[in-house]
Amino acid sequence: MTDATIDRAPPTQAEETETPVHAIVERRTSPWRAPIAFAFMGAALIATGMFQSPAVALTILNMSLVSALMAMGLNLQWGYAGLFNAGVMGFAALGGVSVVIVSHPPVMEAWSVGGRGLGLSLLIVLAIVATIVFLRSATRGRLRSFLIFATVVAGYFALRPVFGGAVGAIEAVDPARTGFVGGLGLPVVFSWLAGGVVAAAVAWIIGKVALGLRTDYLAIATLGISEIVVFVLKNEDWLARGVKNVTGLPRPVPYEIELQQEAWFADLVERVYAGPLAAISDPAARESAKSQFITEFSGYFVDIAYAGLFTIVLLIILALCVRALNSPWGRMMRAIRDNEEAAAAMGKDVTRRHLQTFILGSAIIGIAGAMMTTLDGQFTPGTYNPLRFTFLIWVMVIVGGSGNNLGAVLGGFLIWFTWVQAEPAGSFIVAQITANMDPTTDLYQHLQDIAAPFRLFVMGFVLLVFLRFSPKGILPEKVRHS
Repeated sequence: MTDATIDRAPPTQAEETETPVHAIVERRTSPWRAPIAFAFMGAALIATGMFQSPAVALTILNMSLVSALMAMGLNLQWGYAGLFNAGVMGFAALGGVSVVIVSHPPVMEAWSVGGRGLGLSLLIVLAIVATIVFLRSATRGRLRSFLIFATVVAGYFALRPVFGGAVGAIEAVDPARTGFVGGLGLPVVFSWLAGGVVAAAVAWIIGKVALGLRTDYLAIATLGISEIVVFVLKNEDWLARGVKNVTGLPRPVPYEIELQQEAWFADLVERVYAGPLAAISDPAARESAKSQFITEFSGYFVDIAYAGLFTIVLLIILALCVRALNSPWGRMMRAIRDNEEAAAAMGKDVTRRHLQTFILGSAIIGIAGAMMTTLDGQFTPGTYNPLRFTFLIWVMVIVGGSGNNLGAVLGGFLIWFTWVQAEPAGSFIVAQITANMDPTTDLYQHLQDIAAPFRLFVMGFVLLVFLRFSPKGILPEKVRHS
């Protein structure tokens, strides 16, 4: 009997069940994970207000909103397109300087002594650029390279005395208070949009140069360019006073002193603090307590107003990002991220799509940088450093969940809260350890020295824990199969 004549019985149900199926099995995330995580963050902020101070809780809330926006911009680049942007600091700084350029009143004396020189310098730069564009289209080969090089050199020597004289004259105008050209004097909210536009323009220039590089070279390029941006802002005093800082920037919300003089605000304070005021029987003591409550609540009111504005901006950008992620464009970007070669073989312009995503993400970071400078009320280029404005934002994206917009928001809240609370926690731990130690010992001094940078250890530890046990973050990317 041959094999062809053997009757084979149909497979049983058990055999069908045991047959291996070549399919990707993914762990499903609980739909309650996101609400529980955000509820936990809300409870942590409420506890901070109860056990520390409402002012501390509101300050953490506002900076968490700004950090969440920065994390969403980075998530758009890394989570959607796989672009490793190590220059978050530079785009945040560009957003910050945009607040100065747009909202600060112009310094008319500086413009009167150096405005003509700046205008002439701009014309020289435009002439250089126009000449280079013409030479690139009209000449070829080594002649083109030589003529472009000669144009750049000649333009530099023509520009240097004009620009240098204008800058020197501007920086000599009352250097203790101004020494720069000021801005346009427009409402500060417009500077948020301007921050996004400026960051997007610089991202376009960087993308044209660097997006054709490999991932590691792109990271090096963005890191180096961000350092150049901050270096320029620190040293070009005529633009934004450099390391002397620009203070007293306009606000989109009322000042505390203005609120304290408004009758409606006094009535609001009486309603909010009705219980404590009713418990005071002495009229003079009641008026004194009311005055103290007005002063205290004015600060809370300003912080709440900032939180309301920042929340509106965050929700708008979050809605746009979610819609983009679920659109055909978002599915195309994820396909390019997962397999560039296959996407290119299907006719997708990978470099162009990367450039789009890089510009959009940088614009969001620029908006967040402008909002942060507005919240601070001053522009301080010396405070921009890669640890705070690049590494920490990366930790937010990784811990929250790369590729998930809500994860980026959650990571912004969680990591900023941890960053702020880690320093007092470190001081408390060191105080408990050294309570019975001799203050003259070297160990005591060493423990006191490491209390302040304890937050750096905490951030590194949190990052390592998540990379080891939850590399996809708290809220992983949702993969939809059609």
